[in-house]
Amino acid sequence: MIEKTFEIAAADGRTDATLYTPGEGEYPGLLFYTDIFGVRPANRGMAQHVAEQGYAVLMPNVFYRYGRPPFADASFKWGEPQSMKIINGLFAALSGAMMEQDAPIYVEALLNRPEVSEGKIGVVGYCFTGAMALRTAAVCAGQAAAAASFHGGHLVTDAPDSPHSRIPGVKGELYFGHAVEDPLMPPDAIEKLNDTLKAWGGRYQSEVYEGARHGWTVPGRDIYNPTQAERHYQKLFDLLKRNL
Repeated sequence: MIEKTFEIAAADGRTDATLYTPGEGEYPGLLFYTDIFGVRPANRGMAQHVAEQGYAVLMPNVFYRYGRPPFADASFKWGEPQSMKIINGLFAALSGAMMEQDAPIYVEALLNRPEVSEGKIGVVGYCFTGAMALRTAAVCAGQAAAAASFHGGHLVTDAPDSPHSRIPGVKGELYFGHAVEDPLMPPDAIEKLNDTLKAWGGRYQSEVYEGARHGWTVPGRDIYNPTQAERHYQKLFDLLKRNL
């Protein structure tokens, strides 16, 4: 595994990024957006696992407006005021508009790397950045051949720029892997997302992972589900193999 760290001049400042490749040479490119807790050993390991399948995987710090990771330590407890202050700060540092400003820059940075083969790329996002993967597929429709969201939250909102409103602009294949009983993506939101996907008419799959709670893909968390995590990898690999 080859790991290279560098900076990208993003829309509102410079951000650090890491590129993983399984060896020397050129590979199809994949943008890997982390969950709300940002870049850390757990998702570095996830990105490396994907790269081992024959991809050049770029993991940028998408929360650069907030700062550099790590953003939370062992004292973090969901719901406690100080911990939620961190989460709210991260949310504020990556609005939908900001996602769409940064996405083309990340795509260009990936495609300009000598380790990345010519052609289209894939995108994957987890939790909060499932929406960013979808937005990237829309605003970079000419470059994004496939995009996946796993336990993506708030993919459907009442806002005029709700992530699901971007689906008509997508040209590539979409995949959505939902958590069960997810308060950030409840059944009525999944239904509305699916209705939008059907009306769109493109290639897609949207499914609920039974027994898998929000965040089930990330090792080290109490809701990590190894069986369903392995299934998520297989779905992602199949998606990439079909399109890249």
